[in-house]
Amino acid sequence: MLIQRARLLNGRTVDIRVSSHIDEVAETLTPRLAETVFDAAGGTVIPGLHDHHVHLRAAAAALDSVQVGPATVHSRDELSRVLARAPVGEDGWIRAVGYHESAAGSLDRYTLDELFDAVPVRIQHRSGVLWFLNSAGLFAVGLPDHPDGRLRSYDSWSDAVARRDTSLATISRRLLSYGVTGVTDATPDLGADDIVTLTEEHRHGGLHQGVHWLSPGKRILHDDSLDLDELTEWIAATHRTSGAVALHCVTASQLVVSLAALRAAGTHPGDRIEHAAVVPADSITELADIGVLVVTQPNFIAERGDQYLVDVDPEDQAALWRLASLLEAGVRVALSTDLPFGGADPWAAMHAATRRAGPSGAVLNEGECVSATTALTMFTGHAERPDVPRTVDPGQPGDLCVLGASPVEVLDTLDAGLVTATIIGGHLQVVN
Repeated sequence: MLIQRARLLNGRTVDIRVSSHIDEVAETLTPRLAETVFDAAGGTVIPGLHDHHVHLRAAAAALDSVQVGPATVHSRDELSRVLARAPVGEDGWIRAVGYHESAAGSLDRYTLDELFDAVPVRIQHRSGVLWFLNSAGLFAVGLPDHPDGRLRSYDSWSDAVARRDTSLATISRRLLSYGVTGVTDATPDLGADDIVTLTEEHRHGGLHQGVHWLSPGKRILHDDSLDLDELTEWIAATHRTSGAVALHCVTASQLVVSLAALRAAGTHPGDRIEHAAVVPADSITELADIGVLVVTQPNFIAERGDQYLVDVDPEDQAALWRLASLLEAGVRVALSTDLPFGGADPWAAMHAATRRAGPSGAVLNEGECVSATTALTMFTGHAERPDVPRTVDPGQPGDLCVLGASPVEVLDTLDAGLVTATIIGGHLQVVN
């Protein structure tokens, strides 16, 4: 196809001929016979966005799950009423997501039994790493004697829960509306069968975005089971057999142990630290020295910043969701949303990276703000090299996002509402 009258971020006005890759970029190009022509009308064209850390199946499942986060639930009585009104799925479960202790306090099997015990219930913590099951749910997964019903997401109990036959079409269309042309699925327990299923869904048009898979070396860390020697051995073995590792680190302890293990085991060029939610000051230089990529989510500042200001000691708040200090130290960084545990809109994440304001407008770590250009660029990296941005130049992938505004307005607002068209592999996917 041919895109006419497009403006690049540098202000240059060009025509762009695109197929699976960008074929030509020039001031004026003549349409070819039967070539699709799209008039950008002076709007901005950028590389299609790539979300470097998502969980596709969880995102699809969340669409028909009950939301029980702090924005919806404010007491145990309210949680009880929400569960009582919730539809029971075809699998016989009530599935709820987004829970945080600020909504209705700490949960365990006994609390849930008091709130709702008619059918199996499982509630996912908003971190994504923990589920709360009532007694009926524990019986259903073969754990009737479990002491508290607090189960880790990717432990073996989940094998006993029937996977929902979820379509990715709705999620895919939403991502197209944001200009997202590719994603990296970071689900730790994603197996070969899951990859085949998702690949087939992409092939048959249910999933439009290109999907990149993290290497088999994905691992969620837990503070109560950190073992430096074991992690070092696992990293070294994974490097030998599978390639790079991706370590999910959301606490300072997890990051410190991960860096020590990477230092001892040696690194692979594709090694990644996912989230890096808390980065102590003395870990910044080590991240740069080791050369590991950090894939982080500034959108959590916008979504949860007010809660951080309440829950996190003021002396520790400076370590939360760092960005500018990492870049200044030479750390390789890319951005993502952590969909569905974070909001799906990458433009909101970019905006958060430049403002760092919570829901109330209170700013958290203003010194970690980055420019709009920097934030946008970190959503345009190659799937296999997230810290290397794609450009609108011949030879680059034919995945583009068209916005109905000038480059100045795009960078000033970072608003998904400006997206007018999304192009994947030279094919127009959506016109807003």
